[in-house]
Amino acid sequence: MKAMGKNPFLLLLLVAVGGIIGGIIGDIFRDSVKILSYGKTIGFSPMTIDLSILKLTLGFVLSLNLASVLGIILAIINFSKL
Repeated sequence: MKAMGKNPFLLLLLVAVGGIIGGIIGDIFRDSVKILSYGKTIGFSPMTIDLSILKLTLGFVLSLNLASVLGIILAIINFSKL
């Protein structure tokens, strides 16, 4: 029987939630704790392919700040303790 803590989907969920909550915390405390809101954005802007019957838009942007990275690290630590 497989252990519940070894589920990769649970890890992905915890990392996503940790990043989102960390990003929100970084935005909330942007003025009082400036180091938490320091971050970078990577990715590429959306581009559209129009084939007359099909229109496809592709794009990817990842915005990380220090608080979201800390949230991801805490999520991984919590996952390893499950």
